[in-house]
Amino acid sequence: MSDGDRIVIVGAGVAGLRAAERLRELGFDGEVVLIGDEARRPYHRPTVSKQLVQGIARPGDVTLQSYVDLDVHWRLGTRATHLDTAQRVVHLPGGEELWYDGLVVATGVVPRHLPGSPRHDPRVRVLRTVEDAAAVRRALATSSKPAVVIGGGLIGNEFAASMRQMGRDVTLVGHARAPLYRFGPRVAESVTDLHRSHRAALAMRTEVRHWITTKDTFGLHLTNNQLVVASCVVLAIGSVPAVDWLRGSGLTLDDGVLCEPTLFAVGADDVVVAGDVARWPNLRFDDVPRRVEHWLNAVESGRAAAENLLAGRAGARPFTPLPRAWSSLYEVRLQMAGLPALADDTVPLADGITGFVRAGELVGVCGWDRPRAMLRWTAELERRLPAPEHTGTSVPAAGVPLVPDTVPETVP
Repeated sequence: MSDGDRIVIVGAGVAGLRAAERLRELGFDGEVVLIGDEARRPYHRPTVSKQLVQGIARPGDVTLQSYVDLDVHWRLGTRATHLDTAQRVVHLPGGEELWYDGLVVATGVVPRHLPGSPRHDPRVRVLRTVEDAAAVRRALATSSKPAVVIGGGLIGNEFAASMRQMGRDVTLVGHARAPLYRFGPRVAESVTDLHRSHRAALAMRTEVRHWITTKDTFGLHLTNNQLVVASCVVLAIGSVPAVDWLRGSGLTLDDGVLCEPTLFAVGADDVVVAGDVARWPNLRFDDVPRRVEHWLNAVESGRAAAENLLAGRAGARPFTPLPRAWSSLYEVRLQMAGLPALADDTVPLADGITGFVRAGELVGVCGWDRPRAMLRWTAELERRLPAPEHTGTSVPAAGVPLVPDTVPETVP
C-alpha cells in the first residue's frame, strides 16, 4: 500500500478502529474509509451488559477515543451488502460501489437466535449494542416482575449480576450443568455460590419448552416443568459471525472468514480480517484455524491486520497472541489466559487458579478473584507456549499502549 491508495475497513467496532489507528501510526497517508452499520462511533461493547443496562453510564461515556489523528471518512449507519474481490469493490445500499486497494474485514458477530422465541415482541431482547441496552431498560420499566436471561455464558451471567445490583429479581436459564461451566467445575461452583449469595435464581440443565405471552408479562414453561414469570427476557445464547454480505465473494466462509496465520483472507492478496469474524491458525498453539471472541483479541488483531496489509503478503508476520480476557460479576473478577477450550482436563494450580491441560501440556489458566496470581500464571503460560521464532506479534508504536481498552468497573 502507498500514498494515494484507498483502504476500506468494514466494521466500525474496536477491531476496525484500532486497525485504522495502526495504519496512521505506520505512516499510511492514503484514504481510509470506515464503514459501520451502527449510527454511532465505536464504543466499549462490554459495558452493554453491565454499566449501560444498569444506567450507570450513558452512551457518550463509553465512546472509544482515538490515540492518533485518524483522518478517516466515516460511513456510519451503513451496511455493506456485497463484496467483489475480483473488481475490488465493496457494494453499499442504493447501488453505491466503493473501490479499494486494500480491505480490512472486521464485521464481528451477531447474536444467535433462539428457535421458537417471539423476537417480534419488544420484551424479548438480545444484548449486543447500545440500542439493545436501552431497549432492555425500557422493557424493565414496564413491569416490576423479574427479568429472565437465557444463556449461561459471560453475557448471561453479567446481565444476571447487573439485575441483582439494580435490585431486580432475575432468573438465569441454561442447559449446562452450571453457569460458566466451560471454565471448569471449580469456577462454575464459585459462580453458582456467588449468584445464590446475591439471591439470583438459577434454572440449569433446562431449556424453554413453551412461551406464554400475556399483556403484562411472559411465562416461560421450562423442560424441568418449572414456570418462570418475567417482565423482560434477554437471549444470550452465543453468536454467529457476521458474514452474510461476503457470500459469493470468493472468500472461504466457514465459521467466520478463513485466514492464513497472517490474517490475510485465504485466496485474497489485498484482504485481511480482524476481530471476532477472523478464523485463523494461532501458531503459538497449533495449525488449526479458530475464532477468538474476546475484546483484547479484537484490539490486537485489528492492529496486526493493518500492519500486515501495509507489509503485503510477502512481508506479513503470523499473528500469534496469547489470548486474554476478563469479566466482573458483582464484586468478583474472572480472568482467563490462553485457550481453555482446547483442554481435555483441568488441574488446580493455586488457590482460585485453574489450569487447563491438553495432552499433559498447559494451554490455559483461569483465575477467580486472584488478579496478582493471574499475572504470574499468565507469564508462566506465555513461557510454556512461546510464539514461533521469527514470527513475532503485533508491536505497538512508540508511546502507544498495546492494551488501551480497559474501563473502570464503574464508568463516571
